[in-house]
Amino acid sequence: MLVVITAVASAMLDNVTTVLLIAPVTFLVCERLALPAAPYLIAEAMASNIGGAATLVGDPPNIIIASRGGLSFNDFLIHMAPLVVVLMVVFVGLCRILFRKVFVYDPERAAEIMALNEREAIRDPRLLWQALGVLALVMVGFVLHPVLHYEPSVVAVLGAGVLVAATKVTTEESLEEVEWPTLVFFAGLFVMVGALVNTGVIGELSQIAVSATEGQLGLTTMGLLGVSAGLSAIVDNIPYVATMSPIVAELVQANGGNGTGQVLWWALAFGADLGGNATAVGAAANVVVLGIAARNRTPISFWEFTRYGLVVTAVTVARWWRRICGFVT
Repeated sequence: MLVVITAVASAMLDNVTTVLLIAPVTFLVCERLALPAAPYLIAEAMASNIGGAATLVGDPPNIIIASRGGLSFNDFLIHMAPLVVVLMVVFVGLCRILFRKVFVYDPERAAEIMALNEREAIRDPRLLWQALGVLALVMVGFVLHPVLHYEPSVVAVLGAGVLVAATKVTTEESLEEVEWPTLVFFAGLFVMVGALVNTGVIGELSQIAVSATEGQLGLTTMGLLGVSAGLSAIVDNIPYVATMSPIVAELVQANGGNGTGQVLWWALAFGADLGGNATAVGAAANVVVLGIAARNRTPISFWEFTRYGLVVTAVTVARWWRRICGFVT
């Protein structure tokens, strides 16, 4: 349940926000059941990366890809979400194998958990319903982009403004929660990538990539998927996608434009999102989970996360290696 809830929430929110919300619940449940929290936290981080791949707003790399490729929220919903559902079924099965030692049932402790009243944790029910209502409207706005012609960024900002106006939350309180360091990081990153584009470095690299694959779309797609998964395990998938997206844009144009060539965007998205599960530094959600675990005196080492992550990444990427290749052919 924790894994599935995390994946679904990550599709509507971003994966970092989701793990921040689900981690305290995990610690509470594991403490009451006398179970180690680390395996559950690791599984949730991976589920957030898989679930976040389903939508444009689920994972920061998807936002970069949508911006560079001119892709809509519905494009991700149609091409990514169905595959993510199948991947989650595979991942739940993997969890039963990888974390089987922590699936211990104690009737007495389970009864204590069931005796808890979840409503006591909600400090402001009115604000909760207001936030859920606005979130639902924002999601509808994303889906109706072809009709409304509002960009997802505009819809999200309008939703935030409505929520601030309709609630007692002040503008100052809202702005304090904005991830300003992350925004500055993105701004600087895009400036550097833009410089590489203008100086011709990106164009040269794309020509090398086209020459290496001899213009074969299937070979280009599979190579991009594998390379993206491998590099996203070493480098955080956000800067990786920011650097690769202009190269992929050139490859898309060289392989049929936004028709058949569009599959390259999905290969980049899947490779980066799923490859982020391979190591503890592959995705922002992984780093956040390790930080939360350390603060709660449940440290998760790099290798503890990675030994599970490599298996999950290998299985999920291999699952779609043949699927994407079949789509191209």
